[in-house]
Amino acid sequence: MRTLEHRLSLPLGQKGTKHAPGGYRSRREWHAKARRLHVLEDRLARARADWEAGRVHVVRGGKRLAHARHHLTDAGLTEAEWRERWEAERWFVQADGESGKRFGNETIRVTPDGEVSLRLPAPLAHLANAAHGRYVLTGQVVFAHRGQEWVDRVAAHRAVAYRIHHDTIRARWYVTASWQKPVTRTVPLATALAEGVIGVDMNADHLAAWHLDLHGNPVGNPRRFSYGLTGPATHRDAQVRHALTRLLHWATTSGVKAIAVEDLDFTADKTREKHGRRKRFRQLISSMPTARLRARLTSMADATGITIIAVDPAYTSRWGAQHWQNPLTSTTRKTTRHDAASIAIGRRAQGCPIRRRTAPPRTHQSDGCGHRTIQAGPETSGREGPRPRIPGPRTRSVPPDTARTRATRTPNTVRDVRSEQEWVQDPLLLTE
Repeated sequence: MRTLEHRLSLPLGQKGTKHAPGGYRSRREWHAKARRLHVLEDRLARARADWEAGRVHVVRGGKRLAHARHHLTDAGLTEAEWRERWEAERWFVQADGESGKRFGNETIRVTPDGEVSLRLPAPLAHLANAAHGRYVLTGQVVFAHRGQEWVDRVAAHRAVAYRIHHDTIRARWYVTASWQKPVTRTVPLATALAEGVIGVDMNADHLAAWHLDLHGNPVGNPRRFSYGLTGPATHRDAQVRHALTRLLHWATTSGVKAIAVEDLDFTADKTREKHGRRKRFRQLISSMPTARLRARLTSMADATGITIIAVDPAYTSRWGAQHWQNPLTSTTRKTTRHDAASIAIGRRAQGCPIRRRTAPPRTHQSDGCGHRTIQAGPETSGREGPRPRIPGPRTRSVPPDTARTRATRTPNTVRDVRSEQEWVQDPLLLTE
């Protein structure tokens, strides 16, 4: 809304600056944005009124399922199937755990063997089939994901929260277990970077990574971990998790204890007011799961003992391509812009400059703290070799055969009078 108000206050066609957008291009666009501003102001007023009154609009099962009731044909459901899903969203039992209680939960108790029992409330105590008002289910539970970690917590009577819900599509009941991870201890930066670092460049469809040694030099070949962001949310989440798992396995086998990533946040950069008509670019940054990748990578790396370092993402792609893409490209390896950006990210995490070469110290420059502080550019021929010794009074260096040449040379014109005289220069002590 602040961006809309700012752009509406500017004249039509006024150009923007680096930090603020300009005015709208036409009167028609200005009128459409003015109407959009009124809609947002009305929506904000309703949200503030609900906040002050304490009203929370929540639909169990989501608004999509509620709206599907009026569009059963488009959803591919009958009224009975929709009703079954609607009621299944309210058929659940949930209880938080408590450390010190038997098996970590007094209300929903799950033994290490998989037996599930519920403590019934007083009005339903007559339905109990076990002692102490408990009801034991006939089925048993098996946790495939992190099952051993769950067994360790249950055996130590540590808190575990459970949720029992019904899946109408598969016609099964499921038990979900969850617990809180302990606070991760902060590792000093020097300790995390003792074995090098892996720089990771996040992109819309892959992760570009490169291993850097202790001094910031790339080791081996770059790696790419691809993932797809199409399909349902569960498929997208599985793709991201699979790519991060391969990245962590490679970091473990490389012996690296730190991974450097960009601290990206596109929350304020996805609107049209920020990038105007660049629709394809807005779709690109909207599809990048930066927050999901960072949160899941942090949680997964904690279990493997790898430290995650977030660095400033400013100019990493540009400077990486400028200083590292061409030098690392050969006939057998094609270095992409994203690979070069991963090197820039890793070097920034290590505190090293991104550029490959730096100016020498002032005492090592020409004339001892002299005027030469800029190195020769890559287009200068012979920049790696010594400077040529040009004869003449400016460099005070004369070839050893100068006296003989000038004494025996025959004049070509009548105007050359100096060649008839013998001229010998006194020896000079040349030091470097």
